[in-house]
Amino acid sequence: MLPATRNGLLLIGVLFHLVYLLSIFDIYFRSPLVHGMTPHRAALTPPAKRLVLFVADGLRADKIYEPYHNETSGKTEELAPFLLNKLRTEASWGVSHTRVPTESRPGHVAAIAGFYEDVSAVTKGWKMNPVEFDSVFNESRHTWSFGSPDILPMFAHGASDRSRVDTYMYTSEFEDFSGNGDRLDTWVFDEAEKFFGRATAGSALHTQMHEDQVVFFFHLLGIDTNGHGFKPYSQEYLGNIRHVDRGIRRLVDHFEEFYGNDGQTAFVFTADHGMNDRGAHGDGHPDNTRTPLIAWGAGVAKPAPLAAGQTAPGHDGFSQPWGLGRYERKDVNQADIAPLMTSLIGLNYPLNSVGTLPLAYLDTSRKYRAHSALANALQVLEQYRVKHDQKQHTEMFFKPYAPMHQPTNMPEHMLARIQQAISAEKFDDAEAECLQLIALCLEGLRYFQRYDWLLLRSIVSAGYLGWIAYSLLYIFGEYILPDSSPRRSQRSGTIAVLGLVVFAAFSAMFYRQGSPAMYYAYAAFPVYFWAGVLQQVPLVRQIAASYTQLAVRWRPAAFVGVYVVILEALVYAYFDRRVYSAAFALLALVWPLAVSPRFRREHTALLGLWSGVCLLTSVFTLLPVERNDHLGLVIVGGALITLSGVAAWHYSAAFTLPPPGAGVKEARQAVALDRLMLLVQTLLVGVATVLGPLTSKETERRGHLPRLYQLSCWTVLVAATVLPFVHGSRRGRGGAHDQHYLYRL
Repeated sequence: MLPATRNGLLLIGVLFHLVYLLSIFDIYFRSPLVHGMTPHRAALTPPAKRLVLFVADGLRADKIYEPYHNETSGKTEELAPFLLNKLRTEASWGVSHTRVPTESRPGHVAAIAGFYEDVSAVTKGWKMNPVEFDSVFNESRHTWSFGSPDILPMFAHGASDRSRVDTYMYTSEFEDFSGNGDRLDTWVFDEAEKFFGRATAGSALHTQMHEDQVVFFFHLLGIDTNGHGFKPYSQEYLGNIRHVDRGIRRLVDHFEEFYGNDGQTAFVFTADHGMNDRGAHGDGHPDNTRTPLIAWGAGVAKPAPLAAGQTAPGHDGFSQPWGLGRYERKDVNQADIAPLMTSLIGLNYPLNSVGTLPLAYLDTSRKYRAHSALANALQVLEQYRVKHDQKQHTEMFFKPYAPMHQPTNMPEHMLARIQQAISAEKFDDAEAECLQLIALCLEGLRYFQRYDWLLLRSIVSAGYLGWIAYSLLYIFGEYILPDSSPRRSQRSGTIAVLGLVVFAAFSAMFYRQGSPAMYYAYAAFPVYFWAGVLQQVPLVRQIAASYTQLAVRWRPAAFVGVYVVILEALVYAYFDRRVYSAAFALLALVWPLAVSPRFRREHTALLGLWSGVCLLTSVFTLLPVERNDHLGLVIVGGALITLSGVAAWHYSAAFTLPPPGAGVKEARQAVALDRLMLLVQTLLVGVATVLGPLTSKETERRGHLPRLYQLSCWTVLVAATVLPFVHGSRRGRGGAHDQHYLYRL
């Protein structure tokens, strides 16, 4: 045990919290990937020989599908007429639903490799995967990729044969967020045309491009760049959608001409993630998770439009304004795109894919559909079996995934039924059974991914509760009940030995299971804390005796209960911001009722102002989180803050207090300095309010921000940050720091 001193408590507290911060990664950020699976594919001739994949980085589904009202011409038009024409004449389409984190790397991994983000990649900044994984590109005969250096190398480096994936990339310096990003897409389209120009008849490239199971990947980063720089409702973002549509039309014409319109090319257009109105992404807001998916060409089902006025399946309020109600909307999960591409050109399913083949997108023979669904099910089942065997081999008290061991759900029985249905040409039954097997396997994978959660979260909870009890006992013993009564149990030695035995038991279990080294540290802390608590049982009895002697016993318990409720409410407020509105409304009522009647009579105006301001603030958390930029609101808000600050400075002589014990001259200087700081900070807000529209206008001109504006913004930022700390560090009488200003701030 560390010495019972304040420094000892601080040291153990810092170590404990540092170690337990890492527990987040061991619980929630463990890689879901497993290795050692056997690949599977449909052993029939696929409908397409080649696949062309377009990924428009950062494109929201609604922005490409919905009609656009051109304020200049006064007409309603389509931003992507070529792609929407494909949708109406020869494509299957829908919304691809992504998952958090809605970032470029995870989105591409989901669409091309078929699994949702390996969350351990958070340690790599979502840029490079820490674990090797399989992908459609790796399973292809050859892949040519064009686009950003942020995405392309990931799949090239992860290929089992580096020569299988060729990359054509611009430099990182070419990605400039201050200018129009459509030049990035122009580079991709121009480079693709040069690529076709090099594929002359008789060349090795020409021969290679005419092989089957080849993939062409075009990563179009301009839309995302313009979304970040100018917001997704800007002319730059919307214009980039037009630019991409024109570029894709050019490339499709090149493909058709190069291959002689042989009808053996499948095209897929999608996005890695969307973008919210603030020009950001990453979270689970629907604007970030809903992306477009349009597929056409060989093997893809064509639309069957309904009569005018009728609504096809799949539509809801989100797609109602698009004017596409006659055409069936076929939504998918983003990871389902990889099995779709795999099936179209007859590849092995990516080994780590958890996607489900969207059968509604296929226009093939029923037999091919059934065999593709079976290959998809076998590939997911392979992952389940590997994960099952790994856990069974290491866990001391192994519990299998129960639903997979029911007689009707055992994989062997389900596979037998699928094979019988295919042999009897009952393909619909076979497809339904495959989908059921896939769903069971995915649930089983999720079960094994979270297998250690109960143990780890129990240990972590015990650790935090132990820390609370351990530190509270120290505080009671040192500062609240500082008498000379014995504080430690006479059986402290026995308790310490028992703690070592418990830790040894955990260590043996972790060693047997091959657990990470940090697991030992997670178990050590709760054992240490609770052993320390048990060794101080006499102190606990003293605390209990002191509590029973209180005249009003309910008050401490009530305070604890209120604090627990407040903390729980704050946690719940992460999921529902209306909790804050309720809290402000309660503050508006509780404080005026809690003060004394005399204070209420003497300060009626103050209490009314308090209630009014609290109720006004409660409206803020009822407003939508996502909204467009509104420079006028920023200016009005800054002006109101500045005016209120000037008013406060004008009357500050009445409420600014000097340091305690200061002389007349020192008091006068201290009050003057406090008032000066208040005025300076207020003026800084005013300057920032003026700089807002000035810098905004320069940004709209798409030029570089003038050096004067840059220096002014940095000056305001640094001054507003540093001044409170400089002022709060001054020393008053007796050498004590004057923290009054910092506390008030």
